[in-house]
Formats: sequence, C-alpha cells, structure tokens
Amino acid sequence: MAVSFDCRSRYLALFPQLLEDQMTIASPNAVNSLHAKPKERAHGALSAFSGKALSAAATTWFVVAVAGQLIFVLYILSFYASSALQGNMQAWNKVLPTGHVPGDTLGNIAIAIHVLIAAVVTIGGPLQLMAKIRAGFPRFHRWNGRVYIATVVVASISGLFVVWTRSANGSFLQHLTISINAVLILIAAWFALRHAVARRLAEHRRWALRLFLVVSGSWFFRVILMFWIALNGGPAGFDPTTFQGPALVAIGLLQYVLPLAVLELYFFAKSSARPAARISAAGLVFALTGAMAVGIAVATMGMWLPKML
Repeated sequence: MAVSFDCRSRYLALFPQLLEDQMTIASPNAVNSLHAKPKERAHGALSAFSGKALSAAATTWFVVAVAGQLIFVLYILSFYASSALQGNMQAWNKVLPTGHVPGDTLGNIAIAIHVLIAAVVTIGGPLQLMAKIRAGFPRFHRWNGRVYIATVVVASISGLFVVWTRSANGSFLQHLTISINAVLILIAAWFALRHAVARRLAEHRRWALRLFLVVSGSWFFRVILMFWIALNGGPAGFDPTTFQGPALVAIGLLQYVLPLAVLELYFFAKSSARPAARISAAGLVFALTGAMAVGIAVATMGMWLPKML
C-alpha cells in the first residue's frame, strides 16, 4: 500500500505540469505554429527559387550580351582596323558618310580613336565584371579597370567632338541623345573610380555595372534598331536615307535609359525579401534577353557579317 500511495502521490504531484503541457500544445499559438511550419518551408523554397531565377536571368543576359559584343569587336577589327592597316581609310566612308575626310587631320584622328578604342573597351568591360577574374586576378582587375576608365573617357570626348563636327546624318535631337550618353559615361566613370579608390567596393561594383551599360550605348543602339526593323518588317518611324525620324530619337534615348532602368530594377529585386519581386524581375530580364538576341542576330546578318566577309 505504501508503494501504491507513493506512486499516486508522485502522479498527483506531476499532474499540474502534465496539464500545463497539454494546454500549451492545445493553445491557439501552438496550433498556428504547427500549421506555420509547412508555410514557412514553402516560402523558403519559393524564396530560394526566386533568387536562383533572378541570378539565372542575369547570367543569361550577360552571356548573350558579351557574345553579341564579341561579334561587334570582330566586325570593328576586320573592317575598320584592317582598312586602316592597309591605308585604305576611304573604305570607312562606306559605313560612316564622313568617316575619312581628306585634309581634316584632327577630325580623322578623332574618329579613328573613337572607333578603334571601341574594340579595347568592348573586350575590357566584360572582363571587369567577371567575379572569377576579379577574385583570382585582383592585380589584373585593377590595371584593366584603369585602362578601361581611361579609354572610355577618351572615347567619350572624341565621340562628342565627332558627333558635333563630323556627323553628316541625324537630327539635332539625335546628336543630343548621343551627347547625353557621353556625359553619362563620364559621370559613371568618375563615381566608379571614386568608390574604388575609397574601397567602397559594393558601391564601386554598382557604378561599374552602370558604366558598362552606358559605355555599351552605341552597341545597344544598333541592337535595338535592328530589333525594331525586324519587328516592323523594315524601317519604320524614320527615313533610312537621311537617317532621321522620331523612332531614332526614341532609340537614342532607349540605348541607355532602358538598360539603366532594368539594372536598377535588378538591384531592387535582389535586395527585396519578396519572392514575387525577384520572379517578376527575372521574367522581365529573360524577355528582354530574348529581344536582345533577336536584335543581335539581325545586326550580325544585316550589318556586321557582310563587312567581315
């Protein structure tokens, strides 16, 4: 009996704690917690998927853009550089109406610098953005960055000179859009360099991306123009003879406004805690990459490849 009473006493002593545990398990908060775990897991999976989707979209865009720019570099080297080496500068006039003007030494030098530097810039820019090169070869990254900034500054200044003194085609508004692009290059180059010197690397990388996009403005112009022509089945909104019209003014603005706007959206989506924002941004980047690929293909077949053969 003593043993039985002792067991009963212990059970009665533990009863309040057992009752409290049962009440805790049955409480609304605990029930909600149990139901919340599957939701949290689903949200975590969606968040991980959205992050991967945004990263995949950015990587795909970069690969397609670099491929298109490499084709552009081959075109510059095979046509402009080879003509210059052969002493046949007059051949430039087949593409640029005032590419070479006899007697205008300063203008000829300015346009030669602007065109041929484009090859160096187009190769050096993507190398600056590759994380593996940046991490594995930091000294190369720094020196390539210095050369890149120096060349884009020279190209921008020479471009401003050419567009206002040697451009035979295009309207005042078209020249203005090109000039804005040159000014944006100088601004982005300044901030990228300033943040690099101050070791504010996160801000430096953001401005380096902005610089890459505005430096690629003339390339974007050609790609967007070719996409526009393909979309309309021919020239639309401009005169192909005088190379003037509202469509060209709009494309002149889009060549840097659109890439910069999408980049800022990418920055926002990447830092957002909302999977919907990242998925939406990824979808937009994928769609624009497809349009860019079409523009690159049309530009290659219609503009660049014929001059390379």
